[in-house]
Amino acid sequence: MSQEVLNSAAVPLYAEDIQGDGRWHSLHSRFVLDCKDKEPDILFVGDSMVQLLHQYEIWRELFSPLHALNFGIGGDTTRHVLWRLENGELENIKPKVVVLWVGTNNHEHSAEEVVGGIEAIVQLINGRQPQAKVLVLSLLPRGEKPNPLREKNGQVNQLLKSSLVKFPKMQLLNVDAGFVHSDGTISHHDMFDYLHLTQMGYAKVCKPVYELLVQLLEETPEEKRATLA
Repeated sequence: MSQEVLNSAAVPLYAEDIQGDGRWHSLHSRFVLDCKDKEPDILFVGDSMVQLLHQYEIWRELFSPLHALNFGIGGDTTRHVLWRLENGELENIKPKVVVLWVGTNNHEHSAEEVVGGIEAIVQLINGRQPQAKVLVLSLLPRGEKPNPLREKNGQVNQLLKSSLVKFPKMQLLNVDAGFVHSDGTISHHDMFDYLHLTQMGYAKVCKPVYELLVQLLEETPEEKRATLA
């Protein structure tokens, strides 16, 4: 039996409605409708790090003008994102770039398994949206002080550097803007709960993301010919 079969992080999973209000399914349904009504050049997909970005002015300043859609849902793991993308969130659209930011919520998985889950998502995007470039954002450090989850996120980032060279249309961007201070702590000015970014934290992350997206949106002559064909 292959390692991919054994890795549950790479197996799609419908999110359990633990709280009983159906919000996850409602968000997914809205995203599927957005695919039918809108024509994004950029698609952001992931967990709360993507979802909360939409609430800040920097989204409207930098990413809205680039015709971006935000398909982030808080608490999502690689498994949930896989399920969403397999069930309508990649249909009826043709984005030029898909930005993927997920993995920090895969608490039950090892770093190697998280990477396998991210790879499965990239492979799915490549298959469903072959014209799209995929930009994977590195996982951020978490927790006010050093802890095993922060260490694991760092391991995921290191593994991604070597494992994702197999995907020619994929790029990995390190978005850790020095959030860990010399004493090993993270400031609440950057992450208000030592996980989610403040406006100041997003400003540090989003500038390099925006600059790279502008580059990726510029078609090469070969890409332009393929689009016109």
